[in-house]
Amino acid sequence: MFVFEDSMEGIIVRRVIPSDNSCLFNAVGYVMDHDKHKAPELRQVIAATVASDQSKYSEPFLGKPNDEYCAWILDSEKWGGAIELSILADYYGCEIAAYDIQTSRCDLYGQEMKYPERVMLIYDGLHYDALAMSPFEDAPEEFDQTIFTVQKDRSIGSVERLAMNFVREEQRKRRFTDTANFTLRCGVCQIGVVGQKEAMEHAQATGHVNFQEYR
Repeated sequence: MFVFEDSMEGIIVRRVIPSDNSCLFNAVGYVMDHDKHKAPELRQVIAATVASDQSKYSEPFLGKPNDEYCAWILDSEKWGGAIELSILADYYGCEIAAYDIQTSRCDLYGQEMKYPERVMLIYDGLHYDALAMSPFEDAPEEFDQTIFTVQKDRSIGSVERLAMNFVREEQRKRRFTDTANFTLRCGVCQIGVVGQKEAMEHAQATGHVNFQEYR
């Protein structure tokens, strides 16, 4: 993997992860291992972690019984979120920063453990991609740096500033989905719904999870 010299500053780039309902896992796989196909393995890691500690990963915490959650997260159609990112931060022993484009908020997972390194993801309301430092525009992915040393002030130095500037520019370009008001069509029965809440209600009522955004 290409490593930047201390005096060298590259640019932040967004590495697109396929939209296949496993984007969170594959984005983590890319920033940790430069592998965009880690979802099956990482889903297994999460299921094993949750199954091994039923008191910590209880029904109130998970939103469903422990065994039901483990079966659910192994389904390639199901999305990951905060619980899964927390588990993966501990699994890798590395902080995971997830930047939300719409709000420009950064949620940091593993922070309380004071891990020595950090990786970065970007979230558009529906989809996770990976963030990397590249030496120049259009440089090959093999030159990406995705793991950064956490400094004494618990920041990652100038990389953190560059990442936030990148996220704010994505926000200015409105490269996010307003999940409270977006319009979706069910890919199974073609019914239209508005917002994430209606989509979840429709999915729970019908079992349909294949939605496409439309305007």
